[in-house]
Amino acid sequence: MVTNDNLKKAKAVGINHVALEVGDIEEALSFYGSFISFEIESVSETAAFIYFGDQFINFTRGRNQRPDVDRHFGIAVDDKELVRSSLQKKGVKLLDGPFLDFLDPWGNRVEITTYVNIQYTKPDHILKGMGLGHLTKSEDALAELNAKNMGPAS
Repeated sequence: MVTNDNLKKAKAVGINHVALEVGDIEEALSFYGSFISFEIESVSETAAFIYFGDQFINFTRGRNQRPDVDRHFGIAVDDKELVRSSLQKKGVKLLDGPFLDFLDPWGNRVEITTYVNIQYTKPDHILKGMGLGHLTKSEDALAELNAKNMGPAS
């Protein structure tokens, strides 16, 4: 890992939210709500804030650029195959490659990943509050975390 330790700087703690440009707020709520559950914090004609526990997506109206090719964001879910099935039933074209990627109706590239198989971790009290207290990390994810001194065995 390359760092520049000569300068004093703040340490990043995590990503609080993603702001996504969409063509229509209600359509975005309907589209994303067809394959993942979330809480709507607020909604207007020009913006909506949807929460997944302690993180959120801010939908903003006004996307006008070309569809994403490589730029994307990932959503960790408890059941990736359920998302795949839901997207296929909606007729959403899944992108080629090793991941579950697709373009939303406005060209935002989304990657769906399984929470238990990745390093990203929510504290137990947040998972419990989200009704996901039953989720446990895979051995591979735990090994990756432990190798960085960030796992429960560290």
